Amino acid sequence: MEIRIEFTYKTPKGKKTTFSSEELQADQAILIAEDLEKTGRSKNLKFIDRSENTWTMKELKEFLKGIETEPHNVSVYFDGGFDLETRHSGLGCVIYYEQNGKSYRLRKNASVEQLETNNEAEYAALHLSLKELELLEVHHLPVKFIGDSQVIINQLKGEWACVEGELSKWADRVEEKLKKLGIDSEYELISRKENREADQLATQALSGITIESVIELPSNR
Repeated sequence: MEIRIEFTYKTPKGKKTTFSSEELQADQAILIAEDLEKTGRSKNLKFIDRSENTWTMKELKEFLKGIETEPHNVSVYFDGGFDLETRHSGLGCVIYYEQNGKSYRLRKNASVEQLETNNEAEYAALHLSLKELELLEVHHLPVKFIGDSQVIINQLKGEWACVEGELSKWADRVEEKLKKLGIDSEYELISRKENREADQLATQALSGITIESVIELPSNR
């Protein structure tokens, strides 16, 4: 969960001005805010999330404590591949999350036969990741979805129109699942090279290699 800090600074001579920080992870924002409060010159300190909701220090601490045992700080990489000759599609997703003070990586792929284009495979890969989030019981949290498909990312961000019938159906399925889970989605477009984990999973699925794993990551990831 990314938060920015806003506060009023007052000098010893009574001059005041308001500052707003860059976006920070919520736990880091709390540490910085506590340090600011120690100066005795920071007033009206508050936290603001990406939905423009305002939090007090107490409210934010209680929220973080409440989600500590649940998956949070979730980032999802997804990719889909389509083989025109065999008409098979490979789907891959990689989910990074934190839980109980530890970091984890989930990897999942799947092979499907009912799709007709690479863009459909991309949407199906994203939908696969949503089903995995549901199994992890991720709900009512912000989640970043990261992929290398300019079409899918821009359509879901609302920057490109979704005029193709099948893609429109997939977009509706994604939005319905997001609404059901209460997920506040953010989308990021990256290069194929940066998306190599999900790309490899999709390629392995096309080759008949099934991957499904969850590992704990080193704390310095």
